[in-house]
Amino acid sequence: MAKIIAVCRSENKGTKKEAVNQGVLREDYGLIGDAHADCCSQRQVSLLSRESIDKMRALGLEVGPGDFAENLTTEGIDLVSLPPGTRISIGKEIILEITQIGKECHTPCAIYRQAGECVMPREGVFAKVIRGGAIRTHDPIKVEG
Repeated sequence: MAKIIAVCRSENKGTKKEAVNQGVLREDYGLIGDAHADCCSQRQVSLLSRESIDKMRALGLEVGPGDFAENLTTEGIDLVSLPPGTRISIGKEIILEITQIGKECHTPCAIYRQAGECVMPREGVFAKVIRGGAIRTHDPIKVEG
């Protein structure tokens, strides 16, 4: 079963995020308390899978949820296979719409400088919040039909 394994946020852009047990996603805004939340953005929430993080661990890096500045770390769902426009539900309330796969990194992050590569530009997924609500670790994720 696909699920959330971490909810992460930071007060400042350009820093790794702190894993917290829960948060609130606000419709057309993002994760309350996170520097990247923005009502006017198509990148209100960022997602990265544990499986993607494990690829970097296999290179010898000690990384975990939030180290790639993702808001939601997932498990058991192939995020990069979901085309923009796909909606996913999380828990009983939340609906996100995938808006972007990957991103352009204008300056190499600390992980890229250390390992010579980073998964976020290829495997990070961005979404906007269609319907908000409380989000917690272990919440189930489903791709909407």
